[in-house]
Amino acid sequence: NREKETDKLKSNLLNGINTTVISPRRWGKSSLVEKVISDINKKDKKTKTLIIDLFSLGSEEAFLENFAKEVIKASSSKWQEWIINGQEFLKKITPKLSLGIDPTHDFSLSFDWNELSKNEDEILNLPEIIAKKKNIKFIICLDEFQHLASFNNFQNIEMKLRSIWQRQKHVTYCLYGSKRHMMTDIFNNPSKPFYRFGDIMLLPKIETSKWISFICKGFEDTGKTIDKETAALIPLTMKNHSWYVQQFAHYVWNLTKTKATTKEIAVALQELINANSPLYQREVEIISQTQLNLLKAVIKGEKQFTSTKTMQKYALGTPHNVSKNKKILITSDTIHEINNVYECVDPAFELWFKMQFFNENII
Repeated sequence: NREKETDKLKSNLLNGINTTVISPRRWGKSSLVEKVISDINKKDKKTKTLIIDLFSLGSEEAFLENFAKEVIKASSSKWQEWIINGQEFLKKITPKLSLGIDPTHDFSLSFDWNELSKNEDEILNLPEIIAKKKNIKFIICLDEFQHLASFNNFQNIEMKLRSIWQRQKHVTYCLYGSKRHMMTDIFNNPSKPFYRFGDIMLLPKIETSKWISFICKGFEDTGKTIDKETAALIPLTMKNHSWYVQQFAHYVWNLTKTKATTKEIAVALQELINANSPLYQREVEIISQTQLNLLKAVIKGEKQFTSTKTMQKYALGTPHNVSKNKKILITSDTIHEINNVYECVDPAFELWFKMQFFNENII
């Protein structure tokens, strides 16, 4: 249901336009990129693609080793060539390459860190070197890109990545991540190296009408039914949040024998809230009282947080406290700003919060 975004991202990547995809977590960035890469793989055999999830990588060394390994694997469909390519294209640094019983899954690559730290440029330029030699192109997708900021010496890494990658003619990068505020700062801040690195796609929510069609078809394809009015309650309740719309729809589908009604909607919503309740409880336990109070103001739809009336009503403290707490809640991806209005990033958390703190009936 993201036809426009799919076409744009595919066109960008095939035409050598580096692209950054930014949106809150669980809005479908990874699914979009995976769909586009799958389409490219089916149609263009001269373009080699790879997706690396950076979230589990804890150091610059792990990143560079993983980067080199995945580039070498993507360079050929024949595992026999991986060893040859690793030895041929890495001139300044000697990689330790090994294959297990199942080469596809048991291919490992590592470096001596002293050598690696002196020859980072060769690793980062590896896809360009291979692409020129083999007359191919690379599309490299890096998920959770903002995670690199947790590495020691990130500022130097950031400058080096930009300096090397921007000169590459045969490699295109797709960078995306779930920490919207961090991604925005990395790519929209004029003082940062990755400013104007490429096209920035701000991923919107999928429209309600498309969700309704998607849900109705899903029920129909499995021998069940749900009318459009009932189906509409699912995306509307979850504010078109991709992850929760699909989770909520699955709960409703699971409870439905033949036709879904508002009864299944109500029970499914309560089940979804109950399933996530322990997580939400922990989230409010680790924030300060004034942060909790600011969250109450956000969920109640307040807009002027530093007005005397609002600060007194919600016990927000001073304007300085409001500014500091707002920044903390944004950084933790608890709230975000959409069209000059602050709201919860997680719509199900907001529903749970209303039940717990305002005693509202959300069913």
